Amino acid sequence: MNADLETGKIQSLREETGVGGKEELKRSLKARHMNMIALGGAIGTGLFLASGASVSTAGPGGALVAYGVIGIMVYFLMTSLGEMATYLPVPGSFGTYAARFVDPALGFAIGWNYWLNWATCIAVELVAGAIIMKFWLPDIPGYYWSGLFLVILFALNYLSTRAYGESEYWFAGAKVITVIIFLVVGTLMILGIGGGASPGFSNWQIQEAPFVGGFSAILAIFMIAGFSFQGTELVGIAAGESENPERDVPKAINTVFWRILLFYIGALIIIGFILPYTDENLLKGDVENVAVSPFTLVFSRAGFAAAASLMNAIILTSVLSCANSGLYASTRMLYAMAKEGKAPRIFGKVNKRGVPTNSLYATSAIGFLAFLSSLVGEGTAYTWLLNITGMIGFIAWLGIAISHYRFRQAFIRQGLDLSQLKYKAKWFPFGPLFAMVLCGIVIIGQNYNAFLGGEVDWYGLAVSYVGIPIFLATYLGYKFSKKTKVIALEKVDLSKNLV
Repeated sequence: MNADLETGKIQSLREETGVGGKEELKRSLKARHMNMIALGGAIGTGLFLASGASVSTAGPGGALVAYGVIGIMVYFLMTSLGEMATYLPVPGSFGTYAARFVDPALGFAIGWNYWLNWATCIAVELVAGAIIMKFWLPDIPGYYWSGLFLVILFALNYLSTRAYGESEYWFAGAKVITVIIFLVVGTLMILGIGGGASPGFSNWQIQEAPFVGGFSAILAIFMIAGFSFQGTELVGIAAGESENPERDVPKAINTVFWRILLFYIGALIIIGFILPYTDENLLKGDVENVAVSPFTLVFSRAGFAAAASLMNAIILTSVLSCANSGLYASTRMLYAMAKEGKAPRIFGKVNKRGVPTNSLYATSAIGFLAFLSSLVGEGTAYTWLLNITGMIGFIAWLGIAISHYRFRQAFIRQGLDLSQLKYKAKWFPFGPLFAMVLCGIVIIGQNYNAFLGGEVDWYGLAVSYVGIPIFLATYLGYKFSKKTKVIALEKVDLSKNLV
């Protein structure tokens, strides 16, 4: 009886949202896939590599404050997204929500810029993957590896949504196991079990520790932490192909905050206890120098002889996971825009397995072209692409907060009962308002250092903030050409139809 009822609910949801038909996307992502997609988006090179630079810049205390504040913001954003995604689980996610709850022009701008963001990020990860492979096989040209990785990722996404979900499940699983081992080993070292005597609080008391550089240093780490957490919103896009989004999306969303708290905050505490912020190696960790990743340094002190090789493999997994999710997310966003009339309709076609193949071809091609730009000249075009897309993640987050605020206000204005919401974000309206303010601070303060010193670094400003005028150009261009307006709360479309 319960199984029949559950099946009926899922079928009803497919009919309401237009997902799951013969020529539509398939709802084939299970609860475990959704959980790992949410988790995988929060764990990546930002944790394995950038965490060391964060401790070095702001000290162990400053890094904890910065990541803690950004973590709280991400929690509010994910609960906001969870409320909307549970109510309206569509592949366009926050792009669709912005168009329906705020202004069609905002949805258009977020959709296209977010697509470009992830399409370019595919190239970033292809470059990183090639660099990582040099650790083991330095004589093989990097572009061979980049090409191989692109073929593998394309195949995973071409096969089916389930293939993407399974691959991301195992990619994320490898990262989770590594972090758990790190937390256990680090805790034992702090207690003086393995790796020599306990460091105690000595590294929290040297020189300027635990807070180094004051508020300006914490603000700088806001940027690093924000970039580290980008990708958590992928669960909203995956909701469009979840078997049971009303059940699985809230479960995935509710665990994001605690996972961030455990993995990021726990890792930063261990790094802060074991490694002094004055250790120069903390600033050197990147994909070209995995040997000085803070994770590698801690494992090495614990006596793991193969620490560098282990972390190289895990970081490669993170890179491929990010590229895999990027290809999936950008493909679905392009598909959704085509279905909504904001992109050529050819990108709205799917094959019999429910894969939007034309969108996949286009996204893969753009990712490949972006990769080629890194090989041309000195890679100047590639650098600009990186900075264009780096800003978009924060703009998308800002769009999520604004959309949720408008969604809830429209829900109330139209006389609907909040009990109809299967999942309600806590701390409304504080949550989305807090996220709006903090996203604004991060966007504006991304390169505040350019204003410091004797002369303004105009080139640095242009490179850092070029994403803003491009976003505004797409927003205003669509707004004036289509003569769109901010939708009145009484007229916000709260139906569950996809189009």
